[in-house]
This record gives sequence, C-alpha cells and structure tokens, in this order.
Amino acid sequence: MKHIFFAFLFFGFTLSAQEINSKELTYNEFLGFVKKYHPLVKNANLEISKSQANLMMARGGFDPKIEVDFSKKQFKDKEYYSILNSSFKIPTWYGIEIKAGFDNNEGIYLNPENTVPNQGLTSLGISVPLGQGLFINQRMADLKKAKIQLQLSQAERKLQAIAILYDASIAYFNWKKSYNEVVLYKEYKENAEIRFKGIQTSIKEGDKRAIDSVEAGMTVKNRTLNLIDSELKLAKAKLELSNFLWLENNIPLELAESIIPETQLEFTIQETLKTNALLNPDFSISNHPKINALQSKIDILNVEKKLKANMLLPKIDIGYSYLSEPSYIDNYRFEDYKIGLNFYFPLFLRKERGSLKLAKYKVQETEFALDLEKVQLSNKINAQKLEIEALTKQKNLIKSVVEDYATMLKSEEKLFSFGESSLFLINSRENNLVSAQLSKIALENRFFVSNSELFKIMANPD
Repeated sequence: MKHIFFAFLFFGFTLSAQEINSKELTYNEFLGFVKKYHPLVKNANLEISKSQANLMMARGGFDPKIEVDFSKKQFKDKEYYSILNSSFKIPTWYGIEIKAGFDNNEGIYLNPENTVPNQGLTSLGISVPLGQGLFINQRMADLKKAKIQLQLSQAERKLQAIAILYDASIAYFNWKKSYNEVVLYKEYKENAEIRFKGIQTSIKEGDKRAIDSVEAGMTVKNRTLNLIDSELKLAKAKLELSNFLWLENNIPLELAESIIPETQLEFTIQETLKTNALLNPDFSISNHPKINALQSKIDILNVEKKLKANMLLPKIDIGYSYLSEPSYIDNYRFEDYKIGLNFYFPLFLRKERGSLKLAKYKVQETEFALDLEKVQLSNKINAQKLEIEALTKQKNLIKSVVEDYATMLKSEEKLFSFGESSLFLINSRENNLVSAQLSKIALENRFFVSNSELFKIMANPD
C-alpha cells in the first residue's frame, strides 16, 4: 500500500503537468525518471566518483611529508644514546625530491657517525635521479593513469546508463503494445456484443435464422478470450515497467490503473532519443563512448609502456645536502655537506626487455580492437538506419491496408443490413481487420524497438 500511495503522489504530479492528456505517462517523462532515480543509473555515476577518489590517491604521491625518527636508551643512570632524526620532504614532478632535516643526537655510547654539534645539525638538500625515474616514474605514471581513468569512467558510465535506458525503453514499448491490444479487443468485443443482441432481436422478429445467434455468440466468446489474454499481458507489462520507476531515497513506484502510454509516440520518439541526428551524413562516431573508452585504455597502456621502457635505463640517484648548525644557518659554509650516489644496472635486462615487449603487445592488441570497433559501429548504425527506413515504409503501407479492410467491413455490414450478406462474411471481414490492426501494432512496436536499438548503439544517454 505504501508503494501505491507514492505512485498516486507521483502520478498526481504528472497529471498536473500534463495539458493535453492528463492520463498519459509520456516516453520522455518516463526516461527522465529512469535517468534521475533508477538505482543502477546512480550506480553507474559512482564509477566517476571512484575514479576521482583514485585520482586523489595518485596525487597523494606528491604530497609533502614530515618524518620523525626518535630513539633513546637509558640504563643504570646512564644515557647510552638519544637520537632524533627529522625531515621534511617535497616530491616534485620529475622525480626530484627536496629535503630539509634536523638531527640532534647525544649519549656516551653514541655511534661516532651520528655525532652532531650540541645545538643539533640542520640540512637542506636535493635528490635527483639521472637515469630511471627522471622523466617518468611510478608516481608520475600513477597520476597520469588516474587522470585517464577518469575519462575512461565517464565513457563506461555512459555505456552502463545506456544499457539501463534501453531495457527501460523495451519495457515501455511492451506496455504500449499490450495496452493498444487491450483497447483493440475491447472495441471489437463491444461490437460483437452489439451484433449478437441485434441478431437475437432479428431472430425474435423472424428476420434471421436461429443458427446466426450461435455464430454471433461464438464471436463474442472468442473476443472475450482474446481480451482476457491481452489484459493478462498488460498486467505483466505494467509490473515489468514498474521495475524502472523510482523516486528519491530508492522508493519504488507502481503504475496507477488510470495511467496510459503516450498515444503519439511514433511522432516524438526520434526527437526524444535524438536518433534523427543520424540522418545527417556528417555524423561522426569519434566521440562514441566505446571509442573513447578504448582510446583511454590505449593511453593508459602507453603510459605503462613508457614506464617499462624507462626501466631499461640504469638507476643513478645522486643527492646533495648542505649542512649547518642552527645558530650559523645564515653563514654559508659550502664545504660542509653530505653527498651520495646510488648506481644499479642489470647486465642482461631480460626481465625489463620482456616487460616492455608485453606492454607493446597490449597496446597493439587494444589498437586492433579499436579499429574493429570503429568498423562495427559504423556498420551497425548503417544497418539500423536501413531497418528504420524500411519499417517507416511498412508502417505507411499497413495503415493503408487497415483502412482498406475497414472499408470492406463497412461495405459488408451495409449488404448484411439489406439481407444480401451473411454473418459469416462479416466475421471474416472483421477478423481480417483485427489481424491487420494487430500487425500495425506489432509493426509500430518494431519501429520503436529499432529506434531504441539505434539509441543504444549511439550510446549517448545525456
């Protein structure tokens, strides 16, 4: 009951917003609620938030750092040692690190290399990688990949959202198809009942044979069976559609009985889905989310390839630190310093060369997939355009067929009123008309689905 209550609230708002037909839930309104409130669409938006969090983590590799290392040993009233090493480090983009430090050590058993002046010792230095890590290192690679990953997540969000909107569209079209079939069978059931009553009256007056009432009654029963079956399909379609209707705070909705689908959908669907943009011959797939996603993956792999190539260089790190007592920090003595050099280089580089080859192969593999995807997308779009054009022609043709069958039925009914036809011929004409109208409904449904498939191929939910 709670769901139904919210449904009435929701559709009360919808009704007040409608000016032409207050009972319609238009396709555009329906998609708007799916985009805004459906949990899986919200879940797709979380991909961007997660990528932003990863980008923040990658930027954390360049955050300044304060380090303090203090140790002290006291035994039998003797201070063996008290060692304080503190530093402030600033990582920079090209692997260069700036470091300021302060050391204050004392004790009777202090290691001689840790001996510093009584006031302590300050230092200011720089560390520079001359081989590996100068132009690209793990921190730089992580940050670059995190930025590209954000673009990749935006493309993947669109692909996830478009899949939900496509499924929601199919549910809406099934609802409309089932609704139109119910309306159709109701109309012809009423016609059959009116005809049945008229036949019974004519039989009483002696104008018709008694057997005609049996045939008219059979038609009523068949129409009733068709109506019951179509109403069952409509009830199921409504429940399926309700899976995509939500409000804020993840409150599900159910369709009220008075709500009907958009009656003029065939004239608005292409504008709603923006599939009419594809009629422009200059339309390009360069900004397609699948293309952007694959290109972003290639960019990420290229960053990884550069990092692997950098591993072929020798690892040479040099460091220089200017040393001074705190009280003499303004008196420069460049002869007081600390310098260091680290060198590392594998002789055969088999691990590094193998990793680089694998990185290159991954780039080539993704580039092949990108080329294939471009061709497939173009072909899919062209094929879908051809299908929509063919269905448009078929829709116009089936409308003409329905009108012709309706004309023949009216003519047969006139002949029947003059006694020059039979109930069997009328039922035959009417069955042909019903079949044609059902074909018209099915063809319209195919037209809607075809446009939604083109919308899915385009993958532009915004």
